Amino acid sequence: MTTNLYFVRHAHSIYTPEELTRPLSEQGWKDAARVGELLKREDIHHVISSPYLRAIQTVEGIASECGQKIQLVEEFKERKLAAGVMKDFNHAIKTVWENPIFHWEGGESNVTAQKRGVQATKIILDKYEGQNVVIGTHGNIMVLIMNHFDEQYGFEFWKQLAMPDIYKLSFEHDRFVGCSRIWEESSEMEVK
Repeated sequence: MTTNLYFVRHAHSIYTPEELTRPLSEQGWKDAARVGELLKREDIHHVISSPYLRAIQTVEGIASECGQKIQLVEEFKERKLAAGVMKDFNHAIKTVWENPIFHWEGGESNVTAQKRGVQATKIILDKYEGQNVVIGTHGNIMVLIMNHFDEQYGFEFWKQLAMPDIYKLSFEHDRFVGCSRIWEESSEMEVK
């Protein structure tokens, strides 16, 4: 019995320092509509999201399409890199990927963030076995979860993600059996 988890990295958002309420940009809303159009072909049974507004807004369309209420799961929020804004974000993020147990002051190490994301994923796999589940989330935590199941998904993979992006992870019971990118298939899709 195959369970498919559709991890959706949120669409482009308007930058604000407040993570929880950062909304989608105009382009983000257009891309979120494409996410909904694409995923409605996938026979979705449940829609889950990080509590961050940009993730919720990215999966609202598919939730509405399949008549589901979005379930908020705290563990799918983005990894906290540090207590404040890092002057050199690229150096900061590369450092935590190079040393998985290292964390900046007030932030999460890769090990810590991955553990919370994987625990939440395993709960979803157990609860919704044999179903198709959309999970609205964020790039770094998504790749950390994917990395747990297949080490080919790492820092270089994260750097090439689109915004939004969709990856379908398939499981037989709790055994990972494969991953495929869904988003690129929609790059030319017109939303009516």
